[in-house]
Amino acid sequence: MSDATEGTPGASGTPAPARRRGRPPRTESAGTRDRILDAAREEFSERGYDKTSVRGIAKAAGVDSALVHHYFGTKEQVFEAAIEVVFAPALEAPEAIGDGPLDTVGERLTRFVLGLWENPGTRSPLLAVVRSAVNNEAAAAVFRRLIAAQLMRRIAARLDLPDAELRAELAAAQLVGCAMLRYVIKVEPLASADPERIVARLAPVVQGHLTGS
Repeated sequence: MSDATEGTPGASGTPAPARRRGRPPRTESAGTRDRILDAAREEFSERGYDKTSVRGIAKAAGVDSALVHHYFGTKEQVFEAAIEVVFAPALEAPEAIGDGPLDTVGERLTRFVLGLWENPGTRSPLLAVVRSAVNNEAAAAVFRRLIAAQLMRRIAARLDLPDAELRAELAAAQLVGCAMLRYVIKVEPLASADPERIVARLAPVVQGHLTGS
């Protein structure tokens, strides 16, 4: 039996070039990486972290699984790369809360976070992140790393208080808990309540965590 790397004989009897695995050819579309990320977000959203595989992501993206490994590495690394894009708007939160007086920071942050969940374009991938983090420690570690290092510590730095990190994390817990009940578990009447009513109730609590005595 001939080596698989030699290819399959063509009609003329000359071996045809073998399909290379792993590294993409130079002619590979520039959008391949983005296509893989899009497929990964869909797979994680629909199946969760545990039931998603690199092979499944590759199939959904229409590429070889070796190509997914080439671009991203392990499944955990694919997950992190996929959700970093999701968290890009959330990383603007420190700037959002900084644009105004501290006595209204709770409302600005609450509106910002709820806006991400209310937007259909960001809600689906956020659901994928939360569901995966709840059920899998590897996904949870990625989630903590992004929340702690890239979001909450940056917010805490704006507070200029001795327990700023704890305050920022308590505010985050309030907002994440509300999002879990409203968008993931869908507990009524919270799930169908008007967003403005939620802001009116939640913002003062977030404000208290961030700047209260």
